[in-house]
Order: sequence, then C-alpha cells, then structure tokens
Amino acid sequence: MMIYVLGILCLVVVLYLLGSLRVLRQYERGVVFLLGRFEGVRGPGLTVVFVPIQQMVRVSLRTVTMQIPSQKIITKDNVSIDIAAVAYYHISDPERSVIVIENVYNAINQISQTTVRNVVGRFSLDQLLSDTAGINLQIKNVIDGHTEPWGTVVTAVEIKDIVLPDNMQRAMAKEAEAERERRAKIVAAEGEYQAAMKLGEAADIITEHPVALQLRTLQTMAEISVERNSTIIFPAQFMTTVQDAVRLFSKEPETAKPSKK
Repeated sequence: MMIYVLGILCLVVVLYLLGSLRVLRQYERGVVFLLGRFEGVRGPGLTVVFVPIQQMVRVSLRTVTMQIPSQKIITKDNVSIDIAAVAYYHISDPERSVIVIENVYNAINQISQTTVRNVVGRFSLDQLLSDTAGINLQIKNVIDGHTEPWGTVVTAVEIKDIVLPDNMQRAMAKEAEAERERRAKIVAAEGEYQAAMKLGEAADIITEHPVALQLRTLQTMAEISVERNSTIIFPAQFMTTVQDAVRLFSKEPETAKPSKK
C-alpha cells in the first residue's frame, strides 16, 4: 500500500514538474511574479514556473505595426481633412510594460490618435503636404515621450493617407494648372529673349560681312530644293548681286583692250 501511495506521489510530482515547464522563444521574455511580487525577467529557452506560487507573463519584443484609425482634423487654416497613420513600436523594458501599464497596445493606440490630432492641427494644409516627413518626426517624438515610462520605444510614425474635401481638390487642381501655365509662359518668354539676342548678334555679323547674307540665302534655297519642287526663288539681293557681277565682267574686257596711240 505504501509503495502504491509513493508511486502515485512520484507520478503527481513528475506531472507537476512537467506542467511547470515553460519554453520562451527568442523574441519573448518572461516576467515572473512570486506570490504577487516581481521576481525577475527570464530570457528565451526552457524555464520552470512553480504554479501557483509563481506566475509568468510573456512579453514579445518584436516590432508591432499599429494602425491609427482615420480621423477628422481641422488644420491651422481651417481646412477639414481625414488623416490615417501607422505607428511602429517595440517593448524595450518587459518589467515596466507589464507592471506600469495594463494594456500597452490600447494605451499607445489612444495616445497616438490624440497626438496626431494635436500635432497636425498646428500646421496649415500646405505645410502638411510639403513637410510630411518633419511632421511625422514630431508626432513620433511626442508619442515616444509619453510611452517611454511604459517601457516601449516608438520607432516611426507615418501619415499614410490624407483625404481632402472635393472642393479643396478642385481648388488645388486649378492652382496647379495656373502655376504650370505661368511657368510655361516664363519659359516661352525666356526662349524669345534668347532668340532675339542671337538674332541681334547675327545681324551685327551680317552688317560687318555682307557676303554672309548671300551665303545664308543660298543655303535657304538649297534647303527648299531638297524635295522635288518646281518653284524657284530668286531673292532681290541675289538678283542685285548678279547684276553687279555682270556689270563688273562687262567692264573688264574694255579695260583689257590696248589703248590706241
């Protein structure tokens, strides 16, 4: 009978020890309490928790991706927009994340929504669209300041969606179109100015060298006659030059005759 009782006790002890074994993964830490008091943080691997005098809370150290729900925000210039964001955080101190705060995820979610609303409301719409990276950094620093006592570190906060009212979208589209037209006119005016400057320089060169105008005329005629064209153009200057050449050649024979004595 005693052997039977001892066998049962040994079996109970073995089952108890087997039930007390815990395995922590590489990314997990175990916060252990002994009779309700904090005992320590255990690392990954095999560990023993003597229930019920000991309790262990598992804490994951992996980065958590938290969606910040879309919410209506009024910017500094009184424009109503909808903004959705995403936050990334991880637990750096398992002890404080369990003892100081009841639910880290819900706490960071609520503080993130409030911070996004407060920070974005201090900027105008143009600043929000042009300096999104700087605003993300400010939101991240504010949230990280609130969550640091909870043993968590916020690594990044990104505004991923900005929804504007329809009338504001139409107004911004008109503004962008007007800006593009302004730039196009400026570019065209600069081109006309540069062309006028080059034409002026060309006119000065032609004034100093009249033959250059004739050469340009011949080049233009050559370009026109590339295709099969039955039209022949003789510019007025070209005809005048031909007449001058004919007069010059007609005078040369007379000057070449010997004088009679």
